[in-house]
Amino acid sequence: MQTRQLGPFTVSAIGLGCMNLSHAYGVPPPPEQAERVLLAALDAGVTLFDTAALYGFGANETLVGKVLGQHRSRFTLASKCGMQGVDVAGDGKLVRVIDGRPATIKATCEASLRRLQTDVIDLYYLHRWDKKVPIEDSVGALSELVRAGKIRAIGLSEVSSATLRRAHAVHPISAVQTEYSLWTRNPEIAVLQACRELGAALVAFSPVARGFLCGAAIDVNALEAKDIRRAMPRFAPDNHAANLKLLPAYHAIAQEAGCTPAQLALAWLLHQGEHIIPIPGTTSVAHLQEDLGADKVTLGADVLARLQALINQKTVAGARYSAQSASEVDTETF
Repeated sequence: MQTRQLGPFTVSAIGLGCMNLSHAYGVPPPPEQAERVLLAALDAGVTLFDTAALYGFGANETLVGKVLGQHRSRFTLASKCGMQGVDVAGDGKLVRVIDGRPATIKATCEASLRRLQTDVIDLYYLHRWDKKVPIEDSVGALSELVRAGKIRAIGLSEVSSATLRRAHAVHPISAVQTEYSLWTRNPEIAVLQACRELGAALVAFSPVARGFLCGAAIDVNALEAKDIRRAMPRFAPDNHAANLKLLPAYHAIAQEAGCTPAQLALAWLLHQGEHIIPIPGTTSVAHLQEDLGADKVTLGADVLARLQALINQKTVAGARYSAQSASEVDTETF
């Protein structure tokens, strides 16, 4: 597989987002299935695995640590702090809390190290900027973790270019993780260029548009009750119906390019810049292998232009997040 630079690390051009093995898209797969996906990715040459304290409220880090711990030297490990499950009411029920205070960041890191069965996390992101805490304070705590040898590099997630530059002035930022795909083009406003200027990678999550660009049309009425797409405006019935009209032309381009729709979405991203690293997630070994095949897809200028014109911020119906979720991120919007 091709490689790309991620701060001090050389990683596979396509990484694996581990979230949906434990979190977000309904009932997670059985542990043995999740283990097969992780090991298949490692065997296929994936060298970037991405998890977070939030995912499954620690369950995903535990899974990654259990399955991949003995192979630790073979890959770059990324995790996140600043958003996790907290027993707020004291009733044993965990709820999602954004907390970027230095003491919380350090405590979260210690817990993550234990779950991941490692003595160092290669890339540690601030999952959300806690707007009650100056970004300089949160990044300052992360820089102390670097000096202590607990983490090797610092990343930020879902931040604006201005916040990135403030953070980078405190400590070099190796990566910004944010949603980027044909149907979410917000990084093109400023963050993509800021990353290029600062030497940071742009790690693209949801690169196949939360499954929308994977081939078969999603039946929004069949989504499980806990599937996060149920709360996303683009998957509301009217918006989804409008967006489905984009797919026939998109599928035709994929056929012309000799690849699957998912591979087309990933290949488009890889063509947007050498500092972009998509991290698709899946619960299926077959889908994993399909995604990784995007590494070998070459798209000409004409195909890229047609894709740009077909699916973009003007042709997609609906915002990417609900008002509540949008208030929690710091990304620029069109």
